[in-house]
Amino acid sequence: MNETAPAPSPPNEGVPSADSHGGHGQSGSRTALAVGAIGIVFGDIGTSPLYAFRETFAGAASIAIDRMHVLGVVSLIFWSMLIVVAIQYVTILMRADNKGQGGSLALVALLSRHIGRSSYGWLVVLLGVFATSLFYGDSMITPAISVLSAVEGLTVVNPGLDPLVIPIALVLLIFLFILQSRGTAKVGALFAPVMIVYFVTIAGLGLNQIVQNPDILWALNPWYAVQFFISDGAIAFFALGAVVLAVTGSEALYSDMGHFGRGPMRLSWFGFVMPCLLLNYFGQGAMIAGLPAEQAAEVVRNPFFLLASEEYRLPLVILATVATFIASQAVISGAFSITHQAMQLGFMPRLSIRHTSETEAGQIYIPVVNWSLMVAVILLVLTFQNSSSLASAYGIAVTGAVTIDTLLMGVLFVGVWKWKWFLALPVVTFFLIVDGAYFAANLAKVPDGGWFPLVVGLVAFTLLTTWSRGRKLMRDRMSETALPIEIFAKSAKNSATRVPGTAIFMASQTAGVPSALLHNIKHNKVLHERVVILTVLIADAPYVEQSERCEIHDLGDGFYRAVLHYGFMQETNVPQGLKEMSRCGGEFDMMHTSFFLSRQTLLASDKPGMPIWREKIFAWMLRNAATAMDFFRLPTNRVVELGSQVEI
Repeated sequence: MNETAPAPSPPNEGVPSADSHGGHGQSGSRTALAVGAIGIVFGDIGTSPLYAFRETFAGAASIAIDRMHVLGVVSLIFWSMLIVVAIQYVTILMRADNKGQGGSLALVALLSRHIGRSSYGWLVVLLGVFATSLFYGDSMITPAISVLSAVEGLTVVNPGLDPLVIPIALVLLIFLFILQSRGTAKVGALFAPVMIVYFVTIAGLGLNQIVQNPDILWALNPWYAVQFFISDGAIAFFALGAVVLAVTGSEALYSDMGHFGRGPMRLSWFGFVMPCLLLNYFGQGAMIAGLPAEQAAEVVRNPFFLLASEEYRLPLVILATVATFIASQAVISGAFSITHQAMQLGFMPRLSIRHTSETEAGQIYIPVVNWSLMVAVILLVLTFQNSSSLASAYGIAVTGAVTIDTLLMGVLFVGVWKWKWFLALPVVTFFLIVDGAYFAANLAKVPDGGWFPLVVGLVAFTLLTTWSRGRKLMRDRMSETALPIEIFAKSAKNSATRVPGTAIFMASQTAGVPSALLHNIKHNKVLHERVVILTVLIADAPYVEQSERCEIHDLGDGFYRAVLHYGFMQETNVPQGLKEMSRCGGEFDMMHTSFFLSRQTLLASDKPGMPIWREKIFAWMLRNAATAMDFFRLPTNRVVELGSQVEI
């Protein structure tokens, strides 16, 4: 998911406009980008046929296997894919780009820029953060259920291989997470060809069954989905909890828009991926509908692999396993990307980030996220044992995020696109009914495993909001006692010895004197010839033009205040940014430049700004955050760190 870093985006961000390509504007490259998107973006939703149709019948809903029910389920899958993925995400939400970027956090940043000061601006932020939190639960379950469902195909080839399913799945998953530190650039070059072969294969298998039983095409008529509800009521409603597995990965399409562009991704979806998926789902339905009841009940336990004749099932298992490996890779990369955005937007402490490519800034590796996901995935596999059990935990995170995106879409219509409320209301209501039904159906799965993504989402939401709140309180306390830099510069110029070189004091705010500067002059009683107070500000846009990167103020007497502006998708490389400064008393020579950092220690306060338990969590996060030296890519041998104490 982190294959390309888009350039500055087109104008009129966030409004329905001409097609954007996320920075890849050359029309001749659209086909190449569309092919690349097939390999990177569509793996999650592309591997859903392994378990979605099966779980609808073989799950807890106990649906009778006959013509009416098969047509009803296939019709639900078709219309769900059309409404949720094709219309809501690919057609509507992909028009809501934040300077070329998509996803819940990018959408929240876009909305905040337009309605941030309104009475409900805080609610929009909380909704976006919760949608992001739910993604972490999804990113744990997706690798587990995808790889398990593929490896379980071995039992179709030979039932005696059942004891090997979990060991093989665990080996593949552990290898997948170990691979992350090496980067995915070389492996990524193989993604698109493999996924194209996979999609063509599953489409061909489905088409073969449709030709034999074309009666399944009646499922294109929504009446069969309606009839399913009329005849079965509650059973049909709970079946939605499994049907929604067919649209998992829809949020990823929106999140990855910035890497490939709106146009290429639409071309991939409508021109290739969606037809292939539908052919396979209709093919599974055609195969089941054409069998006697007893045989259908046996085949429905794993219809995906039984689409192939016996001699081709093992190659299909291998191909499906590679496809799920790729799908899992995309979700893990997405977790890295989402975490990086959360850090830049102030919802998460600094974490150690490694760049795995010298040419692509978007390819990153975050060790703590990688190993945390690996442990969670291993525990999921060992706890749930098979993909059918995991299906009970899957879906609620996805439907929760989709429902939140629908609410944010309503704010987008009225607050950004300036629709009249009487036009926006029926559209939002329609999607809320559809998405809300899926979410409500998945709530029934909470006792059987659905609690897991909810717990993960709640924990992530608590951590993200606690860090944001604690960070704001800490800055407020520091600003209350801050000394104006202008007064300090005049009083300090004659009270300390000036020494050669440049001192850069990192400051979190653009006003006042950083505590490191006060401690330095108090204890060392010296000032460098050039003193720069440097603040790094992250914009609520994904990218900041290089021409707008630097902001410099000459305070006189060798004192300067400088600001480096970055987008929330950009790397905060301070030494590189300093090279671009031309009006700060001369160039910066790293061999004659010292960086002074402040490290805060929290003290208990008589009147805490938030509950004690959250204050303790914030203190723990602060202690374990990566240092500014690592985060800002500062030269390790040129950094001096000075401590200070803060009450919140």
